[in-house]
Amino acid sequence: MSRIVTLGEIMGRLAAPGFQRFQQAMPGSLDVTFAGAEASVAVSLARLGSDASFVSALPDHELGDACLAALRTHGVDVHHVRRTAYGRLGLYFVEAGINQRPAQVVYDRDHSAFALTPADAYDWPSIFAGATWFLLSGITPALTRTTAEVALTAVREADRHGVRVALDLNFRSKLWRWDPDLPPRDLAATTLRGLMPSVDLLLAGPGDAALLLDAAPDADASDPAAAEAIARRLAQTYPRTRRIALTRRAGQSATGTAFGGLFADFIHNEVHHAPARDHLHSVPLVVDRLGAGDAFTAGLLFALTSPDLAAPADTIAFATAAGCLAHSIHGDFNLSTRAEIEALVRDESAARIRR
Repeated sequence: MSRIVTLGEIMGRLAAPGFQRFQQAMPGSLDVTFAGAEASVAVSLARLGSDASFVSALPDHELGDACLAALRTHGVDVHHVRRTAYGRLGLYFVEAGINQRPAQVVYDRDHSAFALTPADAYDWPSIFAGATWFLLSGITPALTRTTAEVALTAVREADRHGVRVALDLNFRSKLWRWDPDLPPRDLAATTLRGLMPSVDLLLAGPGDAALLLDAAPDADASDPAAAEAIARRLAQTYPRTRRIALTRRAGQSATGTAFGGLFADFIHNEVHHAPARDHLHSVPLVVDRLGAGDAFTAGLLFALTSPDLAAPADTIAFATAAGCLAHSIHGDFNLSTRAEIEALVRDESAARIRR
């Protein structure tokens, strides 16, 4: 079984119930779960059957205990999570979008334990011992100058230990504020480009990919030819990166979004498209927009490390179905099984009750 390591911040996610606005739900009750891109990927991988390890820093109190207990419940290895006497649990608040109203996210992450923990606090040789892949998200270097240094150290240490590096760009415009001399997009572009010499697999949306290409931020990958052109430009610009996956979304509303993808494997000179799909071609209904990209990333890594799914066409089909199914589940963690993902790949009807 392949060991896959992810590193990032796990947070408390506080969501307004249903499709309420914050002003309707507060004062009152919010739905509390745990979330974070790299933690979500680790959970999905573990549930699919991978040996998934999550690396982070959490305050050494009861809330940190609850985070670790939640990850262990899903089978994630948390032995390399640092417990600190400083910092707090990061939070984010989410108001679900519906119809023509987009979702809203409010971050409350300053001075978290993860944001304050330096690179030399982590035992990199132990973290990467026996690992085959390391996943980092662009959210980690977006938080603070300290976490940007952690990200750079992590990819270099992974490379030094012979571990392949996957980077999911995950640009968040509300983050990237730690250098007041640079606008967020410029800071993100400069920092993320510094990671690319160590990256073997790049995952991105089309707008994210533009950060690495000096392209317009509204770069569009909804057209298969445009998506392939973006992938080829990325490969030419960053010769170490021989595998590139792009997510593709189609739809005109927050709750009517279909999910697709492209996988360019320049090791084998193959490019495969998975058309943007809803739930078996019905009217798409997104229960929760957050976490689909993380489910796609986990599906891709799981497929690449599974001999029966490693062919590029099978890899992108599995990853896209995983991302699509994540739209049907509340919370950031994708709780879909391998059997459910493969059933969607086969286009088995979801209208029939399984009993």
